[in-house]
Order: sequence, then C-alpha cells, then structure tokens
Amino acid sequence: MKKALLILSPLLGTATAAATPSAPLQYQTGTINILAGKATIQADPTLRYLDATSARHVIVDLWGNPPSAAEDVVGMLIPGTAGPDTQAGWGVVLTESLDGHVSDNDASRINYTNLLHDMQSGEADDNAEREKAGYEAVRLLGWAEQPTYDAAQHKMIWAREIAFGDAKADEHTLNYAVRVLGRDSILELNAVAGMNQLPLVKTGMQNVLQKVSFTPGHRYEDYNASTDKLAAYGLAGLVAGGVAAKKFGLLALLLVLLKKGWVLLLAVPAALSRLFGRSKTA
Repeated sequence: MKKALLILSPLLGTATAAATPSAPLQYQTGTINILAGKATIQADPTLRYLDATSARHVIVDLWGNPPSAAEDVVGMLIPGTAGPDTQAGWGVVLTESLDGHVSDNDASRINYTNLLHDMQSGEADDNAEREKAGYEAVRLLGWAEQPTYDAAQHKMIWAREIAFGDAKADEHTLNYAVRVLGRDSILELNAVAGMNQLPLVKTGMQNVLQKVSFTPGHRYEDYNASTDKLAAYGLAGLVAGGVAAKKFGLLALLLVLLKKGWVLLLAVPAALSRLFGRSKTA
C-alpha cells in the first residue's frame, strides 16, 4: 500500500509544527522564466510569483509540512489580495508533467458528462481502500466548471466540486486546474479553495490562464513526432488524471494540503500517493 501524504497548515490547529516569524516572502513580478526557460509567467501585483525556494518555505516552514510535500514544485502564484498564511488567501501551485506531448485530436469528441461518470465510477473501490487505511472517503460531486479547451493557445481549464468524508455542503472543496500543453511536457497549475470562494477563484484562474505560456521552441506547435515523446493519453485522459489515473480514480495524482477553512491540492506523480488525505484517527 502506497504512502499516504498529508500537508497541514498550522492554522488547522492539529498541525504539530507551528509557523514561526520569518522574513517577508520574496514575491516577484514581471516576466518570470520557469522550467529552465521553457515557459514564462507574466506576474504582476495582482498575481505574484514565488520561486521554488520560496514555495518550499511556504509549504514546509510556514505551514509545517515534511520536505517531501514540496518535491517537484516549480513555484507558486499568490494573488495580491491576501497572503498564503491568511484564511482569505489562496494560491496556485506549479508543477511540470513529463508525460510527453498531449494530442488534442479528441477535443471535439469528448462528452464531459460521460467522463465525469467514468471518473466517479472508481470511487467505491478507492474509498474502500482509503477507509481500510484509516482515511476519509473522497467524493467527486460534479464539475464546478466544465472543462474547456482553447485550441489556439493549447490551454485547458476545469474545476471540480469535492467532498471529504461527511462534509456538509458549505464545507465542500473546489479544485481548479489549468493545463498548458507544450512540445513535450505539460505545465500544471492547481488551486483549491472552499466552494464559497468559487467566484473569486474562477476570476483568478482565468487571469492565470492568460499569464502562463511556453516559449518558442517549446510550444505545442514545435512538437516533432520523430524526436519528441508522445503522451499515452489525450485531453480526456488529461482531465481524468493522466496515465496514472487507474479507472479514472479521482485523486490518484493529488497531494492534500489542509487549511482551516480551505484546502489546497497539489498535483504530484502518482508514485507518491494512491491513498492520501486526512486520517480518521488524526
């Protein structure tokens, strides 16, 4: 059984490590090069960038999580309206998937209602495993925003409403995802808040969508079939969780960060976690 990973903010109250005073976070604005120059972010005071070191500081030092929680994180985007240590705040975690070039040939053929049902179909088995391991059940309730694909920019955005355990309606979790497709990799941006923050986060993620892009030579249209890796899935598989989403299991690729009042889900390789989340005995 694979290791369960849990990220806790000290605001939750059950965290064993509390945040300690530290120097102000070094936010960056302007054109930010990421992925060794493969992509750029246009950061500004409304959407500030934290590099991998600062992101690690937030995740590990400020929120008291194990160092493994920050592995593979490229950086974070933090809205200018609130800091990452406030209950009103929310953030976007950046990672890169090296699964390869994702073909968008299925873009016009995807029935997202059917895909949602497929993603939900594995929940019973997954949750049975989770409960045996002492973790809460996780339910995908529906699309908070149905997936849409921008064929010109090769970007995709969607959001899901998720419930942990016996959470009440006003405690449901909003999982927002942006995917930017490149020549041979995928830039993953994930933000999660409470469902009551949907209008705020939706506006923010639309802003994120426009500020991130691959650079010339690494763009989607630069793909070379004779030299570049082709992903084993298309857009439907991308939304479902990629090559590691066995039976379209909802959260096979997600690492959970719990914060009082909201939850942030970080996309990570499936090898890190199949079972994760809050332990019933915690």
